[in-house]
Amino acid sequence: MASQSRRLQRLFSSARPRSWAAPKYGNNIPRNSSQRWASDVTVSTRPQAFKSAWAAAFALLVAVPLASQLNSTAIANLDAATLAEKDAQKKREAAISDDSPMRLRMEKFIKEQQQTIVKELEKVDGKRFRKDEWERKNGGGGITCVLQDGNVFEKAGVNISVVYGSLPKPAIQKMHADHKAMDLNSDSLDFFAAGLSMVLHPKNPMAPTVHLNYRYFETANPDGSSQAWWFGGGSDLTPSYLFDEDAIHFHKTLKEACDSHDKTYYPRFKKWCDEYFFNKHRGECRGIGGIFFDDLDESERDQENTFAFIQDCLKSFIPSYLPILEKRKDMPFNEHEKDWQQLRRGKYVEFNLVHDRGTAFGLNTPGSRVESILVSLPLTASWKYMHEPEPKSREQRLVDILKDPKEWV
Repeated sequence: MASQSRRLQRLFSSARPRSWAAPKYGNNIPRNSSQRWASDVTVSTRPQAFKSAWAAAFALLVAVPLASQLNSTAIANLDAATLAEKDAQKKREAAISDDSPMRLRMEKFIKEQQQTIVKELEKVDGKRFRKDEWERKNGGGGITCVLQDGNVFEKAGVNISVVYGSLPKPAIQKMHADHKAMDLNSDSLDFFAAGLSMVLHPKNPMAPTVHLNYRYFETANPDGSSQAWWFGGGSDLTPSYLFDEDAIHFHKTLKEACDSHDKTYYPRFKKWCDEYFFNKHRGECRGIGGIFFDDLDESERDQENTFAFIQDCLKSFIPSYLPILEKRKDMPFNEHEKDWQQLRRGKYVEFNLVHDRGTAFGLNTPGSRVESILVSLPLTASWKYMHEPEPKSREQRLVDILKDPKEWV
């Protein structure tokens, strides 16, 4: 910049208007110090040269600050990295630790749990999961693990999704009702969402379907720091044939995970589960429940304690479900019992496509991977017109409990 200023000064100095007289030496202009700027210009072209000098000076006046402005803009654009780019840089620079942003810690945790769960389920089934890794255009991606037509599972999906995006003004205003930390003055906010979702549909109608989802959502400030955050999730059991001891074991394991953090959690989240996984058009619950919660933020408990609660709940899945599966997967069954399982799966599909907010959110998120969202649906299901179970049958007992949820522990 200093050298450019000196050039300007020399240019303006040499371009100052001077009194002018006809040259004594024909058309050649003397080469003296005061007229060096027009060394080879004829008398007839000197006024044009004068204009050219001022034009050059004006162009330089404009170019210097413009170049400076463009340089500043380029630097600003480099600084304005997306939230996904900032997180990718953090992961390149250092390993994820307790000091890392919560979004990176949650991503790391659910990826570790996915590997653990897939490994245990492969031991039970004897077949391997298909693993698909994918990326989103706007940042993030996921890992979809699916075992289809296995020895034990007709279909099993254990999926990770990590989503980066931008919330528009209407979404900010809607979410602010539940999350006051969100900045209402922003026209858009960067957000991050990550979760582990799992649905297992066993072949044997005596073995129950199970669903699990634990997730984290965060909006970010321009510098990448957390603005508003919350956790959600839960796990629930959907049997075709009810074994009370299975229901008690499943609920007891979840209650123990909840009680280690807050003894009000289990009764509160069990009720929430019964109310959420409810087919309104059928007037019955999807299954025999478990726990469900959403929007756990700083108004509930601090971030570290809530994350610890999420970790314990997710880690409780294997001890809550695998003992049940081991007992039921090889039980004998007949065609009638298989048909009943298909009908119950039909009700499962109805809830997922009609009422589930997670499915709706996924399908309405730009760039979403539809195959990963709909992997929760069973491989087979059926619907029979005006079907009713036989009175006082095992099938009817299940329906009665689905219409009037029971306290299992």
